[in-house]
Order: sequence, then structure tokens, then C-alpha cells
Amino acid sequence: MGKTIYVVAHPEATHHVHGLVGGWYDSDLTVKGQEDAKTIARSLGARIPKDTSVELFSSDSLRARRTADQISEAFGAAVTVDSRLREKSYGIAEGRPQSWLVERFIPPPATGDRLSHDEWIPGAETKAAFAARIFAAMEAITTSPAEYQVIVTHGFALTFVIAAWIGMPLPSLGFAEFRSAPGSITTLRQDDYFHNRQVAVLADTGHLGQR
Repeated sequence: MGKTIYVVAHPEATHHVHGLVGGWYDSDLTVKGQEDAKTIARSLGARIPKDTSVELFSSDSLRARRTADQISEAFGAAVTVDSRLREKSYGIAEGRPQSWLVERFIPPPATGDRLSHDEWIPGAETKAAFAARIFAAMEAITTSPAEYQVIVTHGFALTFVIAAWIGMPLPSLGFAEFRSAPGSITTLRQDDYFHNRQVAVLADTGHLGQR
């Protein structure tokens, strides 16, 4: 059986408009974000065949759960909340102005061990720890035989969702990055003959112009 997974990056949240560090900071959707969440749900309804069973997974962050609730209502699907789908933790920087983080952040080296790099922000996750938990979540999600699944997560997390889907080994992720945008939908597919895994559409935002 083939499989299609739609990966939703939650739409605009309050930390975006206030210029604050997100991560595990539990910001909520803005009014625009709430409207975009409804648009995302309608768009998924147009992409997934009617009367099809859908499995729905969400980060436990408030902004992701608000988005998942709109999708749940559209499909009548229960939401499986998984804290492993959270955004990267930025430790004590979370909820502070982005400028505070920028002034203290030590970027990873151009070569060498970038995954275990210490960014000098107390309490922040390394990319290695971040990637490992996303990979664990994806392993649990993709073992399900469900033909259609929806994952609601975060912009940075999307890179590791995709990497897990296509089977990139964890040690090779130091330079990996897939672009994203708030409210985007990424389409992942596996065919039922070769069982190849595709990134069919990356971070589509065309639906957000449709009200």
C-alpha cells in the first residue's frame, strides 16, 4: 500500500509578530494564524479523498495543537499529541527577544561536528538531540499502515521530518536544511510498487492566498 503524509508547519504565531524566540515557548496562533489554520484544513480536505480515514499527529505546543484542532474538525480525526514533534529547544532564550539570542548565539563551525555543537545558550538542545527525537517520532508514525497521515509541527522540525522520511542517517544531518514557511504544507509520498519515498511538494503556501 502507498502512503501520503502531509506535513503542516503551524501558521503565524504570537512569537513571530512580537519578535520573540519560539522553540518550546508556548506561543499561541495570532488571529491571522487562526484563519490560516482553517484554510489549511480546507486545503487538506481538497487533497485527501472524501470518506478516507486520516491519522493526525501534532506537536504538543499550543500553536501546533490549535492548528491540528482545525484539521481534526474537518476530518473527524482524533489528534495524537507527541512532544517529540516540538520545535528545537532554545533553553533560556525562549520567549526572549530574538535580539537577545542573536547577541549570544555561537553558530556551528563550517566543518567538523556540527550536530553536537554547543551554541552557548544554557538549556538549549543540540541539533543531534533535536534530530534524534524527531527521528523517533517519525519511526513510530511511519510504521502505521495508514494510507493518509497529517503531521502538524514546526518550521525547523520539518528538516528532520523529511530527513527521517527519506532515510538520511543521523550523522549526516549536520548540513541538512529544507526550507519552510509558517502555514506551509509539505507532501511526502511512498509508492506501493517500488516503495520509494518522495518529497513530492516542499513547503507549499499557495493555499494561504485562498480564502
